[in-house]
Amino acid sequence: MEKRILGIDPGLATLGFGAICCPSDCRSVEPIDFGIIRTPAHTETGDRLCMIYDDLHSLLDQLQPDLVAIEKLFFYRMGNTIAVAQARGVIMLVLAQHGVPLVEFTPAQVKQALTGYGNAEKYDVQQAVARELQLSVIPKPDDCADALALSLTAWFQRVQ
Repeated sequence: MEKRILGIDPGLATLGFGAICCPSDCRSVEPIDFGIIRTPAHTETGDRLCMIYDDLHSLLDQLQPDLVAIEKLFFYRMGNTIAVAQARGVIMLVLAQHGVPLVEFTPAQVKQALTGYGNAEKYDVQQAVARELQLSVIPKPDDCADALALSLTAWFQRVQ
């Protein structure tokens, strides 16, 4: 039986998602879908969170993931961190409502899993995503590649 893993790169303005399919033999992986959920700037935060809530429900209904991998929150700019934390709260609520298990990874864990180096450059991670999924180009925008990197990290962790 195949396993579907959805990676989510949380954000209030742009939330990246990337889903992969792992056949029952767990020897290969292929992309299912990737993209972004974008909320309009200059819109009230509550309305933006509602958009994420609704779109994420639809996405989960469509993709039917067995597991979701999400980036752990880390602090770099307080204003942005609060918005990302709010979006993460909505994401975690929707996942709980769908009964989908969740794993969290730090950026360093994702870099380590995909490149073997926890301080790798973003471009190196993006190249690893394209290579692992046999994509001819790096997924854009960056949020998509980050989400796929999260789903691949979860896949690596589950099969090893």
